[in-house]
Formats: sequence, structure tokens, C-alpha cells
Amino acid sequence: MNILLSNDDGYLAPGLKALYEAIKPHAHVVVIAPEHNNSAKSNSLTLNAPLYVHEGSNGFHFVNGTPADCVHIALTGYLDWRPDLVVSGINNGANMGDDTIYSGTVGAAMEGYLFGIPAVAFSQVEKGWAHLDAAAEKAGELVAQLLATLGGDPVASVATPATCEFPWLLNVNIPNRAFDQIGNYEVTRLGRRHAAQAVIQQPSPRGETMYWIGQAGEARDAAPGTDFHATSQGNVAVTPLHVDLTHYNDLDAWRARVQQTGN
Repeated sequence: MNILLSNDDGYLAPGLKALYEAIKPHAHVVVIAPEHNNSAKSNSLTLNAPLYVHEGSNGFHFVNGTPADCVHIALTGYLDWRPDLVVSGINNGANMGDDTIYSGTVGAAMEGYLFGIPAVAFSQVEKGWAHLDAAAEKAGELVAQLLATLGGDPVASVATPATCEFPWLLNVNIPNRAFDQIGNYEVTRLGRRHAAQAVIQQPSPRGETMYWIGQAGEARDAAPGTDFHATSQGNVAVTPLHVDLTHYNDLDAWRARVQQTGN
């Protein structure tokens, strides 16, 4: 089977190399990742500048663009085959709750999902790559199970075509722990964060004010069943995602309001 692997930390990131080594025993893997760190680029595509694909000394292909650019280029002309699975990560830090809206890691996986290919994004909960080998081993274990479901293996224990909408998009967050201290896979919903911390202001060398986006806020909804709660207990949070942002519960209310405004 064939896997397209990408990330948002760049093609030289330790998390990408570790994930590649963990999943290559299970499939033919091609890496197409950003040239530089593209964290928080979400699903953005580069429309007003040319993009180039080069091969690095590590054998990975890199693009002077966003994570979504990498997957988009791969699926619309660069590859002469269609992947069975798109994998993204391992990200240097959590992508839980509201993070998923901004995440380039999730954005790369979502680009595959939008093209009808099942996809999974992997992140470590804490920055710094502590216990990266364990996270990669856990990710490789899950990828092997996911590939088995695509091949119709009845012993696969995560997602099965008979019970899950296809294609599927999974967001996976792994605690920074030794392998034998990582708990079970726990299927979760997204939690919520408080608002981000205040913007950081600094004077530039030319006397202008520079602004740096503040740190993400603390968890606001970390109740049992959320990704925040699962990882705090040492478990691997597996969150199924979808793209439809329609607020269905408000449709009738807005129909009434718009109709009233029109009169």
C-alpha cells in the first residue's frame, strides 16, 4: 500500500523522520513536506507565487510552501499514483481543541481528506520531542491498524469501513511518555481553550513596534471525553474530524430572522 507523508514543522524535523521510520515497514512511503516550519498555516494554499519541489539529502521531497500545498501538489500532478492513506506529523506540540482550526499538521491531513483519501494527523502533546521514539512507535502501531482496515483485515481494531464514514480524518495526540507508560487509544471529541494570551510587543531595530502572537490559552473544556482529558490521563486521543462548519441548530432561527429582515 502507498502512503503520502507530510508535516508542518519542515522536512528536516525530527518528528517527520521518526514517523517515517515507524511507518515505512508497513507501506511504500513518499515524503513531501514544507521546506521550512509552517506551523499554524491551517489549510492555506499558495496562489500568488510559484512552488517548487526539490529532493533533500535525506531523500525527502520538500516544497517552498504550506503543508496543504505539499499534499495538493502531490495529489494533483506530482505523483503518478494515488495514496491509500495520507499521514501528517509528528507535530512538535499538541493539536487539540481549537488548535485544530489553525494547525498545519491537521491542514495537511485534511487536504488529503478533501481529495477523498483517508488521512491521519499525529502530534505530541508537549513541545521538545521528549519520548519521540515512543510516540513514533505508537503512531506506527495505529497506522498499521488503519492500513489493515483499508485492506479489509477483520482483526484490525480501530476503524472499519463497515462502521465509519469513508473517507475518514483522524486527529491523534500522543502524550510525551515512555512507550510502556502510554495508555490506550481513546476516541474523543475536541475540547476547548481559553482565549490566547496577550500579544507581545517589542521595538524593532528601526524603532517600529513589532507584534508577536501570544501563547495559546489554557484548556477551558477538558471534561472526560475530550482530547485534553484523555491525554492528561496518559492515553492517546483519537478524534474523528469532519469539514462541514454549518451550524445546523441555528438554521431555522436564521431563516426566520432573514425572512423578517426582508419584510
